Amino acid sequence: MPAKGVTVMTKRFHNPLHSYPQNRRVFLLGAASASAALSQFPMPGIITPALAGGFVPTQSMRGGANNYRPNAPLVDRLGSGFWVSGTVRRAGDGVPLEGVRIQIWAATTLGGEREPRNHGSVLTAADGSFRLEMEQIVPNFGQPHAHLAYDDGAYETVFLRPVMPSAEDTSVSTDFVLAPA
Repeated sequence: MPAKGVTVMTKRFHNPLHSYPQNRRVFLLGAASASAALSQFPMPGIITPALAGGFVPTQSMRGGANNYRPNAPLVDRLGSGFWVSGTVRRAGDGVPLEGVRIQIWAATTLGGEREPRNHGSVLTAADGSFRLEMEQIVPNFGQPHAHLAYDDGAYETVFLRPVMPSAEDTSVSTDFVLAPA
C-alpha cells in the first residue's frame, strides 16, 4: 500500500491486438491466408534450398521398384515399335545431366516384367535426354505401364512407374529431377 498522498504509476504495455478483438481476427485471418498461399506456391531459396531454381526433386512412385534388377545392362534397344523417353535434370538449377544411367523395364509382348529381355539401361545425352525403343508394352495388373529407375549413387535413388492412358499407346515419356545424394 503506497504512503498517503503518493500516487503509484504502473506502466502497462499496450498491445492493440489484445484490446481490439477485430484487429486480432484480421491478423489471424491474414496469417492463415499467407500460410495457405505459401504452401501452394513455395518461395524458392527461402523454404527449401533444393527449390532454389524451381526444379523440385522427383519423388519415387509407389510400386516403381517392382521387379527391379540392379545393374541392368546397357542396351541399344529392347525390341521395336514402342519408345520410352525423357530427360534428367539436377534439382534446384535444372541443369541437364549427361551420362546418367537410367534403367527401363516393362511387361511387353515378349513377356512379363521379370523377363530379362525386357530389362535394360541407357545413358543420357549431353542435353539430359534419353530414349529407348522396345517391344509394345502390354497391361500388367490391368494397367499398361513402364518402370524407370535412377540408382547409381551420385544422386538420390528414384523409381518411377508411369501409367499410360491406353494399351494402344506407342510411347511413354517421363522426366527425372535428381537431388544430390
